[in-house]
Amino acid sequence: MTSATDAERAAAEAEAAAQARKTSPRSDLWQSLGWIALGIATTIGSLRMDRLEKQDINPYTVPGLLPGLLGAAIVFFGALMLFRSWRRLAKAPHVPHPRTEADRAEARRMWTVLALCIGFAGGLVGHGLPFWAAAAAFVTVTIGLLQFAERSAKNQRLRGLAFSLAVGLGAGIVITLVFQEFFLVRLP
Repeated sequence: MTSATDAERAAAEAEAAAQARKTSPRSDLWQSLGWIALGIATTIGSLRMDRLEKQDINPYTVPGLLPGLLGAAIVFFGALMLFRSWRRLAKAPHVPHPRTEADRAEARRMWTVLALCIGFAGGLVGHGLPFWAAAAAFVTVTIGLLQFAERSAKNQRLRGLAFSLAVGLGAGIVITLVFQEFFLVRLP
């Protein structure tokens, strides 16, 4: 009988761990509303872009077509997420979700990445630095910050800095070349 109770206990622990990893329906609801708002803003921004009709541009190559489609896809998937969270809320209106240290670390990483993205878009791009340098700085700092704790624990800070710098420089150069030479987009 001991093995049966051990198996039951292990199954109960696995179920509790799986339940702890699930996002709460309220969290999904708020996140879905954020995705829908982002998708709507992206779609509106793409619709406001110049269509270049006076230059006889093919309608399938107009600026804003791909961002508009991506914005619509984000709205669609955000709506699916909203529907799922709505159904989950109907089944269990209030499920307490205690925040663990892993949840707090994940939230810190998310806010760090959001701040870096806003800083890149609002502070680096178009404000003096060439695009390749701004992109390289963004990628280098992002990788360095997100891997700092792991690299520090392994006593590999210098190796981590070299890695993030190499990837950042490579990404900045490749992104610039691809957009300027392949897509023929002038970057700021």
